[in-house]
Amino acid sequence: MENRLKGSQRKRLRELAHSMDPVIHIGKRGITGEVIKQIDQVLTDHELIKVRFNEFKEEKESLSTRIENETASELVGMIGHVAIFYRENSEKDKKIDLNRK
Repeated sequence: MENRLKGSQRKRLRELAHSMDPVIHIGKRGITGEVIKQIDQVLTDHELIKVRFNEFKEEKESLSTRIENETASELVGMIGHVAIFYRENSEKDKKIDLNRK
């Protein structure tokens, strides 16, 4: 997947995510259709989210790619077993200004 964000934008998103708690936890059932729907909805509501891998830690990179592809989002960082995803909303629903310092 091609990165759509500039390095400075990715850095800003990681900074914004620093104080956030994970809103989705990947457990024993892994990535199901229901989990993808939940991630999609939370991205619509917040644009920037954290996903914690409680299970499937060895597969977190490939599962993160799957999340990116199925939710049209972008992985902006991974710290330990927590992935940070971003998906920009339409202009009227936009919550994060990527050009602001």
